[in-house]
Amino acid sequence: MLSPKSTETVRATLPAVSEALGEITTLFYEKLFTAHPEWQRHLFHRGNQANGVQQQALAGAVAAFARRLLDHPDAMLTRIAHKHASLGVRPDQYPIVREHLFAAIAEVLGDGVTDEVVRAWDEVYWLMAHALIAVEKRLLTEAGVPDGGVWRPYRVAARIEETDEVATFILRPADGAPVPPSRPGQYVSVQVQLPDGARQIRQYSLSGQPDNGLQISVKRAVGARRPGAPSDDPAGEVSGYLHAHVHGGETLHLSPPFGDVVLGDDDGQGPLLFASAGIGCTPMIGMLSHLAATGSRRRIIAAHADRSPATHPFRTDLHRLTGKLTDATADLWYEEGLRFGDGLPNGEERAEQQAGGTTDPVTVRTGLMDLTQITIPAGTTAYLCGPVPFMKNVRAQLLASGVPASRLHYEVFGPDLGL
Repeated sequence: MLSPKSTETVRATLPAVSEALGEITTLFYEKLFTAHPEWQRHLFHRGNQANGVQQQALAGAVAAFARRLLDHPDAMLTRIAHKHASLGVRPDQYPIVREHLFAAIAEVLGDGVTDEVVRAWDEVYWLMAHALIAVEKRLLTEAGVPDGGVWRPYRVAARIEETDEVATFILRPADGAPVPPSRPGQYVSVQVQLPDGARQIRQYSLSGQPDNGLQISVKRAVGARRPGAPSDDPAGEVSGYLHAHVHGGETLHLSPPFGDVVLGDDDGQGPLLFASAGIGCTPMIGMLSHLAATGSRRRIIAAHADRSPATHPFRTDLHRLTGKLTDATADLWYEEGLRFGDGLPNGEERAEQQAGGTTDPVTVRTGLMDLTQITIPAGTTAYLCGPVPFMKNVRAQLLASGVPASRLHYEVFGPDLGL
């Protein structure tokens, strides 16, 4: 807990620090990567560095943690700790971050950084760091890698083309040993060595768990290098590499599964809603597969939005799984609508089937997702995954429908800028 004197100082300086955080974090990364260029090549996401998202996420995390220390000293940092554990972040790296972060603060704020201010914010930093280190140590121990050696070679056993943009990779341990345990909704980090020698890391949700293997599904990110793309454009470089060069038989290095947005053991038997857009369906299809495999009898609504049926990964699997479950339905929204031969009924066709004595569990609509078009049962727990604007909109719809914030869980692909 923050000391009374430091609490007073942090409360007084928080507005000035918050206002300058964008400049501070940009300068921090410049200093860090000058001193440790290997971190930029082998640990940090170069695309998120180039577009500024990583800087925004760090600034938001520091400011949010400081505010919570003032009013909610028991704030948890579980989500960040899961990310760090999956990246293999070590305790000895925290002093290095502190050194360059505080140098950036001193340079940006100048004379405003007195010894008293440094001591107060140093206390904030180390409270945050030690909390993260403790959670990360527990997560690594639970994953069976207490020494932090998270990387393990996996052989690419198969590749499945889900859509023109999404490929599924079936991965099995190269040593033949059992795969680590996982929970529906978790992700793994994948480390690849790119042609320029950099070892870049990305996290991909588990979209299934085949026998003695792991399954990830990767969308070729917008900006992934294609002929004519700038040679220094880092956007989508890992997904582009996997799509272009990994077809089967290659070796990839994976972390154990991590992630705190999982199908909870404490959800009871209440209704579930999975709301996703685009590649955000990957953790949802993993959860839905688990529920089908265990014969769940819960009320389940799978809501998904995509550009068209052709760009919708796991469309056939969604239809199959909802049909297999006792009380599950799927509601789909396609911006481009349906064309002849797409193979899924629209709302009118479904009504005709019901009038004729049959029921299809899938309803298809044209446009953006609008959850006011469906009935949300009382006691629903919702899981959201997709672009942040999509999740903000869906979250607002669910709150308006009466779903409490405590029952809304979301996963963000990339730095968490918050909802």
